[in-house]
Amino acid sequence: MGPGEILPYAAARHPDKIALVVGHTRLTYRDLDRMSDAVAVALRTRGIGAGGVCSLYGQNSWEWIVAYHGILKAGAVVNPVNVMLTGPELAFVLTDCGSGALFTGGAQAATVESILAEVPSLETVCQFGDLDDSASVTGAISFADLLAAAASEPLDSRPRPQPEDLCSIGYTSGTTGHPKGAMQSQQSVLLNCALTATMHGRTTDDIVVTALPGAHVYGNVAINSTFLAGGTVILMERFTPGEALRLIEGEHATLFEGVPAMYSMMLADPGFDTADLSTLRAATIGGQTFAPELLARWQKRAPVPVLELWGMTELSGLGTTHAVHAPPVPGSIGVALPGLEVRIGPIDGTSGEVPIGEHGELLVRGPLVTLGYYGRPDATAEAITDDGWLHTGDVAYVDHTGHFFIVDRLKDMIVTAGYNVYPAEIERVIGAHPDVALVAVGGRPDPVKGEVAVAYVVPAPQAQLQPEDIIEHCRGQLAAYKRPREVVFVDALPTTSSGKLMRRKLGELDGDRGIVRAR
Repeated sequence: MGPGEILPYAAARHPDKIALVVGHTRLTYRDLDRMSDAVAVALRTRGIGAGGVCSLYGQNSWEWIVAYHGILKAGAVVNPVNVMLTGPELAFVLTDCGSGALFTGGAQAATVESILAEVPSLETVCQFGDLDDSASVTGAISFADLLAAAASEPLDSRPRPQPEDLCSIGYTSGTTGHPKGAMQSQQSVLLNCALTATMHGRTTDDIVVTALPGAHVYGNVAINSTFLAGGTVILMERFTPGEALRLIEGEHATLFEGVPAMYSMMLADPGFDTADLSTLRAATIGGQTFAPELLARWQKRAPVPVLELWGMTELSGLGTTHAVHAPPVPGSIGVALPGLEVRIGPIDGTSGEVPIGEHGELLVRGPLVTLGYYGRPDATAEAITDDGWLHTGDVAYVDHTGHFFIVDRLKDMIVTAGYNVYPAEIERVIGAHPDVALVAVGGRPDPVKGEVAVAYVVPAPQAQLQPEDIIEHCRGQLAAYKRPREVVFVDALPTTSSGKLMRRKLGELDGDRGIVRAR
C-alpha cells in the first residue's frame, strides 16, 4: 500500500463523510476518491503513468488535493512546488525533475506562462478555476474540463508500488545555489502519515483546521494523516488569524495545526480573547521554537495538549513529536517516531555519540529517510553516511527520558567574538515580551567581533514599544555575548509559504520604525 491508497481506503469505510472543506466547498470521501480517479485516467490518457513526474504549483485548494491523489493513482511521481517560487526558480525545479505535467492555480498563471518555453519536458498544463484570457496559461486545459472528460471512464487498475519505489520529489529551500530534490519513497510518505496519526491519536471524529500548505511536508502529513484516520480537514487557502479563530469555533475543530508565527498572530488578534476554543482536544506546532510564555497564553484559552514536533523534507514530514496522552515536556520536540532512530552526533560531523544534555547535531536513520537527492549523488553522499544516518543540520540535545530539544539550525549559528550564539534562544526571550508580536534574529558582519546578533521585531498592535525596551528585557535573561547588538522594528518578517521564518533574508529588511545599538 502506498499513499495513493489513502482515499480508496477511507472512501470504502466512510463514503458519505465530509472529508475536506475549503471555503464553501464541502467534499465527501466518495467525492475525493472519484475525482482523483478521473485525474488519474486523464493523466494516463496523456501518456503520463509509472515514473512520470507531475508538478503541483498553487495555493491550497480542493483541486490541489484532488490532483495530488490523482497523480499518485496514475502511478506517477508527485512534485509539490512551493507557491512562493519565482519564474526562474520554478523553471529550474520543473527542468531538474523532468516534469511532464503541471497543475497550477490561476494566480500563478503569469509565472507559469513566463517559463513555458524553458521547460521542454512539460507537455500538459492544467489550470485550476475558470480560464480567461487575462489569467490563463497558453494551451492549458481547465481542471473542470479535465475531470469532465475522464469522469465517465473507470480507472481500470491502480498501481501496486513497492515500498522503496519513488513517490515524491520535494525540493528543499537551500540557502545557497539551487534547491535539491529530496526523493521520498512510497513507504516513507505513507508511513509518516500513519505514524503521525498514531502519535497524535487521530480518529474519525477529528476535525482539523490548518492553513499549512499542501506542498509542504508538514501540511501534507497534517492533511493525509487525517484522511487516513477518516477525519475531516478544514483547509484554509492562506492563513489569516481572525479566519482561523472563526473556523476553529464555527467548525467545532478538535485540532489546529500550524507554525509558531500562526499562533503568535492569533494571540495578537483582537478576537482571541472571546473565541470559543473549547472543542479543541489538542494542537500541533512545528517549524521553529515557540516562547514558553506564548504557549502559556494559548493554553489559558485552550487548556489542551500542544504537541510540539520537528521534521524535514528529507523525512517526508515528522521525525519527532509527542504522543498525545504522554506527560508534556514543554520546549521539547518530543521523541522519535516509532521505528525511527534519532541520536545526537558531534557538531563537527565526526562519528560518535554526544553525552546526554550536551549540544550536537541531530542525526536520523530509518525507513522515513530520503532515498537521496534527485540527480545529485554528491549531495546525497554528503548528507547520508554509508551506514544510513542523515545529517539534519540541526543543533539539538537529548535528555535522560529520550526527549529531544532543538537549539537552532547549524547554519544559523552566529559566532561572535569566538562564542556560539543561537538565534532561537534570543527569539524565545524576546518573544516573551508582552508587546512583541513576532521576532526573528539574524547575524550581521562586524569588523571587531566577526558577527553580532540583530533582532527584527514586529510590535504587537497598539504597543508603545521602544528599541531600548527590548535591550533591557534581554539584559537580565541573556549573557552579555548573547544579547542582540541592534534592534530593528519592522512591519512583517520574511517567511516561507508554511510560515517559517527565513533568517537569510532578514538583512534585506529596512528598519523604518527604529534602530538602536546596544553598548
